[in-house]
Amino acid sequence: MKNFILKSISFVFHPLIMPLLGVLFYFSKTPRYIPEPVMKAKIFSIVILTIILPILLFFLLKTINKVNSIYLKSTKERLIPLFINCVIIILILIRVLPPSEIIALFYFFLGILFSTFICFVFAVFKIKASIHMIAAAGFFMFAINIGVHYHININGTIALMMIILGAIATSRLHLKAHTNQELILGIFTGFTPQLILLNYWL
Repeated sequence: MKNFILKSISFVFHPLIMPLLGVLFYFSKTPRYIPEPVMKAKIFSIVILTIILPILLFFLLKTINKVNSIYLKSTKERLIPLFINCVIIILILIRVLPPSEIIALFYFFLGILFSTFICFVFAVFKIKASIHMIAAAGFFMFAINIGVHYHININGTIALMMIILGAIATSRLHLKAHTNQELILGIFTGFTPQLILLNYWL
């Protein structure tokens, strides 16, 4: 049962869903008026580009034996998916979330791009950082940024995210997917770009 629960945590909080969670969190907390059709269009685009498209590309890469599992356990099999993800995020920044429309989400995805590129560089040099922790820490820092920017109380979200971060870290360690150092490297890679970019849209 314990093994099942910890495996489920890694699956439920997969990195692919974190950008969508960031978008949903922003739309649920922002005091700005954003027309509902605009929100639905943005959410639909994010789902297609950050979840459905990467899954389809994963199965393509698996078919041609470029990756073995969705968790990308080795640094070698991380290279192509991370590069593709960088391209997808750039597309989102240009076509879906340009800075002239929703600046907070633009910088959120710019931070994701920087984190993904850093992770790609790590993989080139055969350094492994936890992508789970990168994604979760990036969302966590973005949530804090939203609270600071709009002066809203998100203590409940912060407490929940700390629990989730701990659960993800425990899961990855239990499954022997990462070492402590790789988890810590992932956390810093995820939240540092979001923290730095905060200065540009506060």
